[in-house]
This record gives sequence, C-alpha cells and structure tokens, in this order.
Amino acid sequence: MKFYLIILAVMSLAALILYGADKLKARAGAWRISEAVLLSVGFFGGALGALLGMKLWHHKTLHWYFWAVNIAGLLWQIAVLIVLLVR
Repeated sequence: MKFYLIILAVMSLAALILYGADKLKARAGAWRISEAVLLSVGFFGGALGALLGMKLWHHKTLHWYFWAVNIAGLLWQIAVLIVLLVR
C-alpha cells in the first residue's frame, strides 16, 4: 500500500513537471515533449499530476483525448487503491 502511494506520488510529480516543461517549450518554440510521453506518464501512475498540470498551466486542455486518457488513468489508479485498502 505504502509502496503504491509512493509510486503514484512520484509519477504525479513527474507528470506535473513534464506538463509544465512542455508548456514552457511550447511558448519558446523549442523541442517539445511528445504527446505519447505525456499521456503515458499520466495513464500509468501520474494521472493526478497530469490533470493538475493541465489545469495549472492551461496546457493540452482543448484536446479531449488528454482529458479522457488522464481521467481513465485516475479511475484505475483509484480502483487499485480501493482494492489495496480493502485487503
């Protein structure tokens, strides 16, 4: 349980940082972080940080699939948390 929460916290922090970095790169016209990386980090453990990054930096908020993938990731991450709590 504790290990799972640490993984979620680290992945969420990574997602938050990646979304912020990509927003800065977008503004500067620099090399960007791929959408596949942003979506993967959010779906595979960092959904909370990804959603927070989207809202905080107003980044990728117009792309419906970013909302869908990150919300789906958040739902399965919460489901696993509930299963671990019940055990």
